[in-house]
Amino acid sequence: MVAGLSKDDADVKIETLLSEFYDPASGFEPFGQCVSVVDLPSPYNELLNHHAHMTVTVESHHGDRVDVVVHRHHRHQDSLGDWYVREITLKTHSAGKVVQYGIVRLNVNSLDRDVWQQIESRETPLGRVLIEHNVLRVVQLCELWKITAGPALAALLDSEPGDTLYGRTALIYCDGEPAIELLEVVAK
Repeated sequence: MVAGLSKDDADVKIETLLSEFYDPASGFEPFGQCVSVVDLPSPYNELLNHHAHMTVTVESHHGDRVDVVVHRHHRHQDSLGDWYVREITLKTHSAGKVVQYGIVRLNVNSLDRDVWQQIESRETPLGRVLIEHNVLRVVQLCELWKITAGPALAALLDSEPGDTLYGRTALIYCDGEPAIELLEVVAK
């Protein structure tokens, strides 16, 4: 098993992901306010309420490949693992339209060296890297979110502060091991 993650406790905490880039003492105000929900309106339900890679989902929805833009990233170690964390947006390849925001938190030791090196290069969306390297993966949807965008999230998604957005937290198992925690928010 990957240290810090258990198949019995696959609950990804949104606060853990947000605190990688936003100050918890502010209530994550620059990011926005998040409320757990059960149902999402269309098309957000179709885009988020599933157990598939968001890279594939947004490419299918927009009819175009997506490119990753890494806005911030860092790496740190703690008692639970060697973590690489990045804050990203995905943009359509042809038009450059922002279609998704995300925070990715992955345990470096859970991936083969060549897979990790391609992720670390910050040139290819995570889902595409895992697919191209034939990493056996299972995406587990953890929770759906209704988000009132704060100024930082709004700026990254070409939105307005106060806009209602929708997202999800998920966990990716790689080769049977829980390895990658995600927060994914689709653009309006």
